[in-house]
Amino acid sequence: MATHVQDIAEGKPTEFRFRDEGVLCFKDRIVVPNDSELRRTILTEAHSSPFAMHPSSTKMYRDLKGEYYWAGLKKDVAEFVSKCMVCQRVKVEHQFPSGLLQPLRIPEWKWERITMDFVTGLPMTPSKKDSVWVIVDRFTKCAHFLPIHTTYTYDKLAELYIREIVRLHGVPKSIVSDRDPKFTSRFWESLHAALGSRLSFSTSYHPHIDGQSEWLFRI
Repeated sequence: MATHVQDIAEGKPTEFRFRDEGVLCFKDRIVVPNDSELRRTILTEAHSSPFAMHPSSTKMYRDLKGEYYWAGLKKDVAEFVSKCMVCQRVKVEHQFPSGLLQPLRIPEWKWERITMDFVTGLPMTPSKKDSVWVIVDRFTKCAHFLPIHTTYTYDKLAELYIREIVRLHGVPKSIVSDRDPKFTSRFWESLHAALGSRLSFSTSYHPHIDGQSEWLFRI
């Protein structure tokens, strides 16, 4: 804050200024000094006062940022709301209930039961690939990394699957994947029904079902 005051005193271009009553402002918002007690008082008034009614962190931040400014305001608001015991007790979850976790069958032989998922948003390669299709054998933990493009059609993915997986390892008994539209399409289901594979989709809000792929992604 001292730096901003010095810039104002020296007439340097800055978005900070003093009001007539001597209050330092940033874009017409009051600059709150680095005083933890003062900031906590402001957060408490904005969240727990009879006029605030315990707003969510998003609404509370939107209200405060119009009047106050300090570095890390959004983070402080989110942390304050997350520690509010009233909110923890009475706030209702506005989402579908989690499905029951279904245990997966233990594989008995290599490449009988596999998992698959996509890693997207990667830099474009010279061969115009921007994603990786990761297919993991749940028994040996071996994996295939197939470079693809996000615009690949279902036909092309099926052709790649047969060429790189079925050709080398045969047809698996079961496949675990997330609910990506590529996996839930009628074509994909029909393909595996014809091949004799059972498609299993991960349960909503239980991403650890496909833990083999997620674990490999982190590596």
